[in-house]
Amino acid sequence: MTDLRIEPVAGEAMLEQWRHVHNAIVPPAAMSLDEVRTRAARYHLENAYAGDVLVGCSTVRPPEGEEAVATVIARVLPEFRRRGHGAALYDRGLAHARVLGARVVETCVLAVNEDGLRFAAARGFVETERYVLDGESDLWVDLRLTGA
Repeated sequence: MTDLRIEPVAGEAMLEQWRHVHNAIVPPAAMSLDEVRTRAARYHLENAYAGDVLVGCSTVRPPEGEEAVATVIARVLPEFRRRGHGAALYDRGLAHARVLGARVVETCVLAVNEDGLRFAAARGFVETERYVLDGESDLWVDLRLTGA
């Protein structure tokens, strides 16, 4: 793996980079820069770089509810997959969720993203729900981390 650098998103340029990766991986949920700014105020967003090249991003939604459920999402651009970048993003996101008090961890994957579904399954996530959002046609998969 090339030297990977993962940094919290700060400033407009990094927000735009995060948005680029997010929108490339999940086009049905593409966001404007204003939507990303709003998300950055609620969630922990990070970008991953191999050297100076943007390769991925992540989102950690803080724990909610009685079960203290956090959501950890790692995204890697297709041309940079299978190099350990996703694992590094995921491990860092999971650690952050645990520091925030998460007792349960979930993730969400666009069903057509077979790489993402395989990645989640390899880390112990099991499918809990498949659904289509109202007025949409894309299938989404929610998964929950099993075990410790």
